[in-house]
Amino acid sequence: MTNKKDASQSQPGFIGHLVELRNRLVHAILSILVIFIGLVYFANDIYSFVAEPLISTLPQGTSMIATDVTSPFFAPFKLTLFVSLFLAFPFILHQIWGFIAPGLYKNEKRMLIPVLISSILLFYSGIAFCYFIVLPIILGFFTGVGPDMMTLSPDISSYLGFVLKLFFAFGITFEIPVAIMLLCWSGATDVQSLKEKRPYIVVGAFVVAMFLTPPDILSQTLLAIPMLALFELGLILASFSSKKQEPTEQEN
Repeated sequence: MTNKKDASQSQPGFIGHLVELRNRLVHAILSILVIFIGLVYFANDIYSFVAEPLISTLPQGTSMIATDVTSPFFAPFKLTLFVSLFLAFPFILHQIWGFIAPGLYKNEKRMLIPVLISSILLFYSGIAFCYFIVLPIILGFFTGVGPDMMTLSPDISSYLGFVLKLFFAFGITFEIPVAIMLLCWSGATDVQSLKEKRPYIVVGAFVVAMFLTPPDILSQTLLAIPMLALFELGLILASFSSKKQEPTEQEN
């Protein structure tokens, strides 16, 4: 009788969590749609902005082409949808935070709030680094190494897939310091252990870059080097955080 009563009491709580999760997912999706509706009118302008690093490196008298009849419509449309997702990223994280925060202790909340803010800033920093630094280098190299008799006319859909893949790769890669701090904070590993594994991490960075970037050594190197730099930054921050926590634990 008691077990049935406990089950009946826990069921509404479980359903309540599912309802809250559904509502937060709906709010996250709505935020993407609202941003998309506001930006869809400027879809062509957004695509022109993203294509600027390529346009500026194309030979005189050449331009991008569309090999599919629907590409001039769907390529800017698709890009605008992804831009809406990137811009809604802070609100999506806010919804995730609102769902998990009630189950956290105060010290965990104090730890995770700066982590979430840092995640947003690092994600946008990765995309900005890719657009302003990596893309001009990669595109300048590839458009300048072809034979003189070749006419370069990149397809707008192919270029979009290339750029989005790089944006996503660099945005995720720039989260490495946050990931290291969370791993050390949770006890899954520690700074000294990660330092001892540094040679393997160097090899792993180039392997991961090989899968995340287009199949060329330049793109892989331009991703692997920031990954290693961010790894070292994560070690510094994790070490500083652990030293700061030690006095607090001793006082308790």
